[in-house]
Amino acid sequence: MRLGIIGLPQAGKTTIFNALTRGNAPTGTMMGGGRFEVHTAVVPVPDPRVDHLSEMFHPRKTIFAQVTYSDIAGLEAAAAKKGELSGSLLAELRQVDGLLLVVRVFESSSVVHPLGSIDPARDLASMQAELVLNDQITVERRLGRLQDELRKGGTKDKPQALREQDLFGRLAQTLEREQPLRGLDFSPEEARLLAGYGLLTQKPMLVVWNLGEGQKPAEGALSGPRAAQVSLQGKIEMEIAQLAPEEAQVFLSEYGIAEPSLNRVIRLSYDLLGLQSFFTVGEDEVRAWTVRKGATAPEAAGEVHTDMQKGFIRAEVIGYDDLLALGGMAEARAKGKLRLEGKDYVVRDGDVISIRFNV
Repeated sequence: MRLGIIGLPQAGKTTIFNALTRGNAPTGTMMGGGRFEVHTAVVPVPDPRVDHLSEMFHPRKTIFAQVTYSDIAGLEAAAAKKGELSGSLLAELRQVDGLLLVVRVFESSSVVHPLGSIDPARDLASMQAELVLNDQITVERRLGRLQDELRKGGTKDKPQALREQDLFGRLAQTLEREQPLRGLDFSPEEARLLAGYGLLTQKPMLVVWNLGEGQKPAEGALSGPRAAQVSLQGKIEMEIAQLAPEEAQVFLSEYGIAEPSLNRVIRLSYDLLGLQSFFTVGEDEVRAWTVRKGATAPEAAGEVHTDMQKGFIRAEVIGYDDLLALGGMAEARAKGKLRLEGKDYVVRDGDVISIRFNV
């Protein structure tokens, strides 16, 4: 799972990136000529269930699930209308699984807002409009090519071209209403077709309101499903992220922050991307794995190793809460609480799974 951090210049994207990743380097800096440097960090997903399982099994290794954050260059107002989101920036945005939009709320006389004033609602609307306009350009270009191919008879599969034309027509109508594509439902075939286009408003979006110290949480108008928002005191959160755990807890209490921003943002990220965690346990390793909601047991097995998915026979499953209440695998087995599930079993969040396979 990779989330791209974007926003208008001087919104505090790097501050949020450092708060999430416990980094301290200036990142996402424009280098001139439209070039920019993207910094990426892989972060363990905080999950107390992993800690409890590790205490239970005393493994040689404990491995948390991971999430990747990339600090990407700032967006410019009306850039999509000018076609400036093409090239390297557009390529970066298309590769991420979701977007984290940083919106500036904090005031600072030393950090001048590029538009001359602090207006979070305006900035959010501007960024959302940029993403919509960029998708409109992509969709209109594809529709034009399809129409030319159909008119000139240049397509080998006319029925498929007509289905694609109908699909992109629906996209165009939605974007003309200035609505993101996240709200549309797609068939599996349509989803596979669209995957190659990296449409930006189809991606889940998390808006982070970057507050100054003591500012009240902010909210804005978000369109469509798979969109959420959270308010953070970015500079304070970044400073806390650099501290040792004991010192960090003191500062969190002092500023009335219930938990580090990393925990909240990752939890929202998981929900937006439709992800969940399952666990494998043993003396060698306790590990959290990430899988999409609705995934079957063989798909979960494939996350562990492709051979397990190919040779899948059965999955031995127990829920995390049941395992914790019983005190261990031996007790769970003795009480008959371990279930054998087949290929059609849909994995649940918190399942502790052992795969039986043959290759």
